[in-house]
Amino acid sequence: MKLSPRDALAFFEKPDPGRAGILIYGPDPMRCALRREQVIARLIGPEGPGEMRLTRLAPGDLRGDPAALGDAMRATGFFPGPRVVFVDGATEQMAKAAAAALNDWQPGDAQIVAVAGNLTKGNALRKLFEGHPKAVAAAVYADPPGRAEVETMVARAGLRDLPAPAMADLVALAQTIDPGDFAQTLEKLALYKLDDPDPVSAADIAAVAPMSTEAELDDMLGAVADGASDRLGPLLKRLQAQGTTPVTMAIGALRHFRTLHAIAAHPGGPSQGVAALRPPLFGPRRDRMQRQAAQWGRPRLEEALHALVDTDLALRSGGQTAPQGAMIERVLIRLSFLARR
Repeated sequence: MKLSPRDALAFFEKPDPGRAGILIYGPDPMRCALRREQVIARLIGPEGPGEMRLTRLAPGDLRGDPAALGDAMRATGFFPGPRVVFVDGATEQMAKAAAAALNDWQPGDAQIVAVAGNLTKGNALRKLFEGHPKAVAAAVYADPPGRAEVETMVARAGLRDLPAPAMADLVALAQTIDPGDFAQTLEKLALYKLDDPDPVSAADIAAVAPMSTEAELDDMLGAVADGASDRLGPLLKRLQAQGTTPVTMAIGALRHFRTLHAIAAHPGGPSQGVAALRPPLFGPRRDRMQRQAAQWGRPRLEEALHALVDTDLALRSGGQTAPQGAMIERVLIRLSFLARR
């Protein structure tokens, strides 16, 4: 049976013990691995692998011995309880062995959990699991988790009674980072708030969220937009020491000020403008960008964008004799003074 995305989420959370096999496939190995871990934990419990109720097979094991899958499925374990046979990197070549194992499956046998990459509609393994009455196939897409899925992950991490703003920040964060990083962030947040009676806040989330590789660049652009020209020199020197090129700074500045312009130009005002951003901003950065957009206003932001576009074009042209570092410094200092007008 083929599961729809909505049915797949419910199945991952509560898999059917009456199914002989589950095929999880998709283009993102991390997302597939997270779903596989979730399904296996639901089927055999957290102690299952330690009690040897989880058997791992590789596709190479089946090429030399096609019957190995069926044998592992019917094997009797030393510890009582449900069992799982996990096949990682499943390929089309194992379709024949999987068909025989699924046909022979009886209640009490181990369930097969196979994980594959991106499979086409005509793939024999995918067609087998989608069409077999004892099996299911679920595609895992690279879409960021929605609110319902984030709420499930939050509850699984042991976080309870989150305020609405904190939940909104977590939903926004889930759309901007890798799913594995987001799952680790929730675990860190649960530990961070352990025995803390205060509700989860935006500052708590920011404290445990992964540091962006562009954090230094973001700090510098924040200083420019805030008009903090006294902080600009040391931040620019730090970026240059790290090897950040003037073109990279120009691209980052254009992105930052275009975002501010989108916020300021929204018909409903900066508060609605920042809420309409995709991907969304969260926590202190969202509040800071909203404040900057309101402070600058649309006309001055358009003036800043014109200056940045001109500088970006000059940096990329081959006929310039002025040092590129001086060019980007000049426009950023100019913008920092423009912010205070």
